[in-house]
Amino acid sequence: MVSIKGNNKEYVKDWIVSWACKEGNVNKVTDIMNWVEEIRGKTRVYINECSINQSTFWFYDDYMGEITNRKRSFFSIIGVKRFENNTLVSEQPIIKQPEIGYLGMICKKINGVFNFLIQAKVEPGNINYVQLSPTIQATKSNFMRVHGGKMPLYFEYFDHADAYKIVYDQIQSEQSSRFLKKRNRNIIIIIDEDIIVHENYMWMTLGQIKALMKIDNLVNMDTRTVISGIPLSGFMLESLELEHIQSFFSQEAFFNSIFKTENVAELSNIYHYINNYKMFQSDRIIEIPLYELSEWAINEWGIVCKKTSDFEVHYYDINIDNREVVRWNQPLFKAVGHAVFGLIIANVEGCMKILVRIKSEIGTFDRMELAPTIQWEPTHKSYSDDCVEKVFRERMKENKNVLLDVMLSEEGGRFYQEQNRNVVLCVEYDIIKKLPDGYVWVNYSTLNLLVQINNCLNIQLRNLLSTFEL
Repeated sequence: MVSIKGNNKEYVKDWIVSWACKEGNVNKVTDIMNWVEEIRGKTRVYINECSINQSTFWFYDDYMGEITNRKRSFFSIIGVKRFENNTLVSEQPIIKQPEIGYLGMICKKINGVFNFLIQAKVEPGNINYVQLSPTIQATKSNFMRVHGGKMPLYFEYFDHADAYKIVYDQIQSEQSSRFLKKRNRNIIIIIDEDIIVHENYMWMTLGQIKALMKIDNLVNMDTRTVISGIPLSGFMLESLELEHIQSFFSQEAFFNSIFKTENVAELSNIYHYINNYKMFQSDRIIEIPLYELSEWAINEWGIVCKKTSDFEVHYYDINIDNREVVRWNQPLFKAVGHAVFGLIIANVEGCMKILVRIKSEIGTFDRMELAPTIQWEPTHKSYSDDCVEKVFRERMKENKNVLLDVMLSEEGGRFYQEQNRNVVLCVEYDIIKKLPDGYVWVNYSTLNLLVQINNCLNIQLRNLLSTFEL
């Protein structure tokens, strides 16, 4: 196995202990739920669709053909076209936000168990307004105070992260079907000192966070992506250490997939496929003015596709208490229907294997990333299913060996009330006789290694991996 340099090895057992602590040792799950409801009850949120003409900050620049703001900050919405072998295959509006923001977690060992400092954060696009967010969730414009608002709480810990134990620090991609090459910095730090816990924050174990993910639209996308990066595999652990760690697992196959597999064995096949695509596939993404999108209509109320689409763009007037800025207007992407993100797993000779797909999307930073087995946007039709997708659809219909089926939200700062179905199901390994191109069976340890490297796993796959239980 690959030995990861550094001293994160000493924390592997601690992560498993925190993962196994589902009831918590600082706050109970019932306390967390009551706290969320209390914040939800006292936070006033007003959000209504409006005309861009009602905004003094956002406007449509008809010369550049983009939706932007007076300071040219935060993000803009532009048009893109995708060509494959010089043939136009798709066009759409897309969010262009080149700045890199923070998605950061503070972690502390309290009474022998790691707890994460979680924020109950209100976002304008959240389906239920309040969701459980990382300690810090801030764009560069936020912490540079471009908007003139308050500095995000606890920012100083991440601004001086090298003074603490850094567990995970990678720049990872966002939704490449909505963002153009957008990335955020996912970071986890461990502190020893006592800190003031503000009223919208609470300590939670890893096990509690994962248990709360089983509740629809409670744990937000950013929390899920950050905890997916916790490093577990690749360490040379002693047999007694492994025996102790295994005692926390109810699924031996999952333990073996993390700790009893070589995490580099599958990389050559994965990168052979990716590199062939990058070398021989001729695809181009070009930025264009919005008014050059032939299939989309632009007016003062937003951007709407002239045919069936997965999303629309609308403008919103927003008023939310207890934020850095309490009143503003902005555009949000509004989903038309629900997507389905799914993972197929199988037990192969006592080891859990995960079926992933190597996928290219219009906004992917480096052309291809590993994605879930299933990544169906609302417009996906069953007649286009390949043999893997047909198995997934049949098992879902039969409700057979479905381990997870929950509605989880996308990020509420750019998307309006977008919730998607997240599914994990188990199949017999040999049910799919021959995998179509682009699919590959991998160990959890392989994915855990690749998530330590930026732009390898897409956000839908990282989010699904974060839901796994011992």
